[in-house]
Amino acid sequence: MQRIVLFGAGYSARAYVRHARTAAIAGTTRTAGKHEMLRAHGITPLHFDGRKVTDELAGWLAEATAIVVSVAPDEEGDPVLRAAGRLIEHEMPALQWIGYLSTLGVYGDHGGAWIDERAETRPVSARSRWRLAAEQAWQALGERRAVPVALLRIAGIYGPGRNAFVRLSQGSARRIVKPGQVFNRIHVEDIGRAIALAALRKLAGPINLADGAPAPAEDVMAFAARLGGFGLPPEIPFESAAMSPMERSFYLENKRATPARLLAEGFTFLYPDYASALTQMWRDGSWQAE
Repeated sequence: MQRIVLFGAGYSARAYVRHARTAAIAGTTRTAGKHEMLRAHGITPLHFDGRKVTDELAGWLAEATAIVVSVAPDEEGDPVLRAAGRLIEHEMPALQWIGYLSTLGVYGDHGGAWIDERAETRPVSARSRWRLAAEQAWQALGERRAVPVALLRIAGIYGPGRNAFVRLSQGSARRIVKPGQVFNRIHVEDIGRAIALAALRKLAGPINLADGAPAPAEDVMAFAARLGGFGLPPEIPFESAAMSPMERSFYLENKRATPARLLAEGFTFLYPDYASALTQMWRDGSWQAE
């Protein structure tokens, strides 16, 4: 029996569960109030605060055949490795695969050029530098264990409940314009399917999870506004836009990532670009809720 532990049973990890070929999945959360929601998704909830491994979590890890990690690192490193690294390395005899959910941010800025998984990693923001360090730490653990580690570098995530329609309907949408700037993105359902493929084939190394159709953020917002009959938010020049440091940092990186490895594995996107995805989401109403 395949047994999988999700460190951080968030939006993307729950999408993976819908496509995982396994009989038993447990997922961690810091919040007891999310336990019922996880059970509704077929996930056994486990508490993990990023500091201590509970007996229940240790019991699951002792029999797990795979782990998927979507807990973000911080300036002190990866919380999962800090709390459970020794256990994962020495007390998981059935472990066959590790999936680490990372970000395209580890590539940094490539001046809008097309890149694939062979591109140089030169992260700009502190968060992306932490991610790259975490990738390297997980790879090192995998080498010591002789277990494949997939570095799943994810683009901007959208899907039910998290998309331009939601922001337009809430009146929070903005159309920030920086000439020449593009962003990669991927629908959450394709994230789930891609993780499932990587787990099934026990893939290792970097894998870009991006739809291969990068576009300016303002184009996506304008398309959604026209399609849904919303008022078009006015253009705001990047230089004068009020943004948090985190939001502004995204505009410091400009690249066009291609999902070369996924395509080489025969992966077909359900949502190959934002236009087809938003059109379907608007028609079937799936934009409103997860």
